[in-house]
Amino acid sequence: MTGPIYPSYVDLDQFIDVARLQSLNDFITERLHDHARQGADSFFLNQHRLEEASAYQPGVREIWLSELAPGVAYDYLDLDNPLVWQPSAASREFAPLMDFLATLPFAATARMIIIYDFEGNAVPAHRDHIEHNVCNEFFWLRTNLDKRFFVLDRETSEKLYVESHSAWFDTVGQYHGAEASEALTFSIRVDVVFTDSFRQQIPYPAEDRSSAPALWANLLREVPR
Repeated sequence: MTGPIYPSYVDLDQFIDVARLQSLNDFITERLHDHARQGADSFFLNQHRLEEASAYQPGVREIWLSELAPGVAYDYLDLDNPLVWQPSAASREFAPLMDFLATLPFAATARMIIIYDFEGNAVPAHRDHIEHNVCNEFFWLRTNLDKRFFVLDRETSEKLYVESHSAWFDTVGQYHGAEASEALTFSIRVDVVFTDSFRQQIPYPAEDRSSAPALWANLLREVPR
């Protein structure tokens, strides 16, 4: 196996019940329309942007299905630390989604959010953080394929659009974002601790640990189909 490939992502559909995820589409869509009418959800913030002139707050909204435990100060690098997160009030509102998430191969959950947009806002290309030795374990999910989500190689400017309903990707060694759409688009990100059996499939490197998804994507590409 050679080094990580960019742009890349790991298609996780083989590890989840895609039909059950798709079945949640109308339910989540209805709830998001309710949230849009209320206009109270927080805005997505885009700190480590590829283009500094692009929007720090592009207008996309978030619903937090988990929240920090009382007395815990926010630290982005804790987003997959289950010890500092607890279910939010919104998790009860989205109970069928939470039931589905409980079927995924994780040992524990941490931050869980829905990112959505009704107003034609793009999410400019960005990285989540800049700590190459921190590998965040997560499931990126969507109930339909309407959101045009991409990963980007900053060296070549090549975009690779995610075609699956679920994915895991390097959020440090490559940039990612989403194209604008006139229709409702949304995705779900669940930061977790993978189970030991799931981790056994992943080629975690000793250094540059954040590149593990890209290394795995390369390994899967090399396996004869």
